[in-house]
Amino acid sequence: MVTFVSVLVLIGVMILVHELGHYWAARWFDVRIDTFSIGFGPRLFGVKRGETDFKVSAIIFGGYVKMAGDQPGDEDVNDPRAFLAKPRWQRLVIAMAGPAMNVVLAVAILTGVYMVRYPKPLSPSQEGVIGYVTPGSAAAEAGIRDGDRIVRIGDLGNPTWEQIIIKEISNAGRPMQVEILRQGKDIWTTVTPKSDPQSGLGVAGWQELGEVQVAGVYPDMPAEKAGLQSGDVLLRADGQPLRSQHRLHEIIEGGKGRAVDLDILRDGHEERVRVQPVYTKLDGPERWVIGVSLEPRMQTTQLSLPAAMRESIRQNAQSATLMYRFLVGIIERRMSAKSLSGPVGIAQLSGEAARQGAIAFLGLMALLSLNLAVFNLLPIPILDGGVILMLLVEMLMRRDLSLRVKEAFLKLGFVFLMAVLVFTVYNDISRMLPPG
Repeated sequence: MVTFVSVLVLIGVMILVHELGHYWAARWFDVRIDTFSIGFGPRLFGVKRGETDFKVSAIIFGGYVKMAGDQPGDEDVNDPRAFLAKPRWQRLVIAMAGPAMNVVLAVAILTGVYMVRYPKPLSPSQEGVIGYVTPGSAAAEAGIRDGDRIVRIGDLGNPTWEQIIIKEISNAGRPMQVEILRQGKDIWTTVTPKSDPQSGLGVAGWQELGEVQVAGVYPDMPAEKAGLQSGDVLLRADGQPLRSQHRLHEIIEGGKGRAVDLDILRDGHEERVRVQPVYTKLDGPERWVIGVSLEPRMQTTQLSLPAAMRESIRQNAQSATLMYRFLVGIIERRMSAKSLSGPVGIAQLSGEAARQGAIAFLGLMALLSLNLAVFNLLPIPILDGGVILMLLVEMLMRRDLSLRVKEAFLKLGFVFLMAVLVFTVYNDISRMLPPG
């Protein structure tokens, strides 16, 4: 039930904001709007206001604003209030308004979140220090060890761990020049992140040095039954100091189901809890887990409105750049499209985020809203990017494309979108099935 409600809210808000962008821009240029729909297919309910039918339709994964004369061959295309009767620059603004509103939503959400809770590293001087290297990983093969500090990666000097992760996941199969500082000596090496078979993202096999904190606890799992809570700092596992998330996973996996004693820090006091792992499929293949999501321990503060907005814009610009690099990686066949999620995957993510709390849910909404904007701006027929591309071509040619070309363009776009939908649903289902 939580997943169903959360996905309705998540998808509903993003689509509503996107279509409101088209609607307001069209109204500004006096385009007649026949239908404003959240969803596709049969009409469930709605209300008619003036000349516009505002409705909710059965298939919620999408929406549209039907404007008079917005398709080639429409009978009212000669209406002075028709979309195609308006100057091309006005149609361009209308097409761009939807993705622009999704960007505004993403920036606004993160701005609000950072005014309430903004995490920053406890010790900036330790940024870039490696706390764990996975045996056999790309980093291990390059000779990198625990305790090394990354002082340069590619063209970035003194990178934050966030920047290191972006370089790592966007460079699957591509060599990266890395400079590390080890016991006062500078060492250059080459790291080639391996492509993760499930996500298609680059994986170097290193992890940041830092204290490990519980970000969320899964319901009805051993961690919850043992009393672990969000915000708990994990100090030791079976007496071994924890300086990375992977060390805990390694200890749990190595125990093969044996109970793990965790020393935790809660409200300034140390406590010990015993957790009995279970062998199950939680967020990947079946393995021994205790049912927690982890994050590096951060210092939480609140930003002022100007500072929160600046940080929100920076984070969204960084995320958009990463999405672009990922798409380029798919085209270059360095990265796999298996990490693309469809309706089922989005529903799962929204349910998990909702259970972790409002901050996690809002963060997911901001990220997906930005994803929707980037996806819609791709130069694919039917999408806003396809409309923008056709308008730009017509503006360069100083004449309209033929009706036959436009219709072929739209049919091609429809087939492509259906293929993408089928592929992403297949990805979602295959991730849910046991391997082999």
